Amino acid sequence: MSSRSLNKVQLIGNVTRDPELRYTPQGAAVCSIGLATNRSWLPEGSTERREETEFHKLVAWNKLAELCSQLITK
Repeated sequence: MSSRSLNKVQLIGNVTRDPELRYTPQGAAVCSIGLATNRSWLPEGSTERREETEFHKLVAWNKLAELCSQLITK
């Protein structure tokens, strides 16, 4: 049985560089954005807080790509 599903993700972080807008040969807009997210936690049995940064590469297409390139800056 095949069913479609949709996953929704919300990332909150810091933009690492200005968005890069380019176009495919067919004319579709593509925007690449770098995003860094941080998380911190207290390991079990420890009093020292740990922190980790993850880097994400986001890609937007078409009208959303053009909006991202206009509205997002580092």
